[in-house]
Amino acid sequence: MEPTRDYPLFGGAFSATLPPGAIDVSDLRPVPDNQEVFCHRVTDQSLIVELLELQAHAQGEEAARYHFEDVGGVQEARVVQVEAVQPLLLENLALRGCCQEAWILSGKQQVAKENQQVAKYVTLYQALLRLPQYQTDFLLTFNQPPSSGKQEMGIYKPKAQMMFSLYLFLTPSPENRSSLGPENLSLPPWSLGDFEQLVTSLTLHDPNIFGPQ
Repeated sequence: MEPTRDYPLFGGAFSATLPPGAIDVSDLRPVPDNQEVFCHRVTDQSLIVELLELQAHAQGEEAARYHFEDVGGVQEARVVQVEAVQPLLLENLALRGCCQEAWILSGKQQVAKENQQVAKYVTLYQALLRLPQYQTDFLLTFNQPPSSGKQEMGIYKPKAQMMFSLYLFLTPSPENRSSLGPENLSLPPWSLGDFEQLVTSLTLHDPNIFGPQ
């Protein structure tokens, strides 16, 4: 099985542990500077890491709900449903030295892919790490669109705060899937444990990414 790997983010200013089978979407197409986007090599799962402007008006778990609902609004989701919001223990985070509070949210949104009429439920898990000393909300999202027999490439409308951004759900086309080797086809889907490892391993190496403080 392909191992996990530490991966530099935002030009090396951060790093985090990526799960097996993660493809850096920036190798396929442009990604906004405030985002790192990864897709599973076989499934239609994706991971998004975003540096966003601190939303100081929202406090506690309401901040997590705000970001989730804002995503739904930008994507023109027909249904935005929060299922659970829980605090994350700061002591478990590599960012505990500069993270004031952290939250994990699970929910569903009914969203139609671009140029499609049928809206499907997408399960989202979001971790919000709040860094007020840097005026930053760090948002990590694990997307699990509904599985289907027909693999597609779609573009979801993004969350836009610091700048206009993209949600990219990329999966191999049927033609490319047929060329994948057995080692790729045997890759398991990502789990919540993989997402937890991404969140807890997120490490800051260069605070200059936030500009003068």
